[in-house]
Amino acid sequence: MKNLKLFSIIGLSAFLLLSFTVLVQKKWDVPAKYKSMKNPTDAKDKEGANEAKALYAKQCVSCHGKKGLGDGSKAADLKGDVGDFTAGAFQKQTDGEIFYKMTEGKDEMPAFKKKIANDEDRWLLVNYLRTLKK
Repeated sequence: MKNLKLFSIIGLSAFLLLSFTVLVQKKWDVPAKYKSMKNPTDAKDKEGANEAKALYAKQCVSCHGKKGLGDGSKAADLKGDVGDFTAGAFQKQTDGEIFYKMTEGKDEMPAFKKKIANDEDRWLLVNYLRTLKK
């Protein structure tokens, strides 16, 4: 009887924790037109790469960390998963998906369409994020 109670409590706790995680981390749907959107910038452009690196340092490091691991100084204060830019799951996204997410934002991820108003700069930032893969 004790074991049954213990397993019931553990099972209920696990269910509640999983439910909470699903609620906090809703799926990030990206419109189809962005999924197939091609990056118009040259990933090998050194000047663009330097601009993107500076933008990343100014706008992204505090949450995502210097190496994109999601371990920035503000990361611990955020409720959701900050994300790991080096992870395969992130790198599997299309450039258009990443562009959309940084442009529109969601939950604690701010929209950067005003902070980084130039589309080209956000595309260059997508190129920079590609360099952070493992």
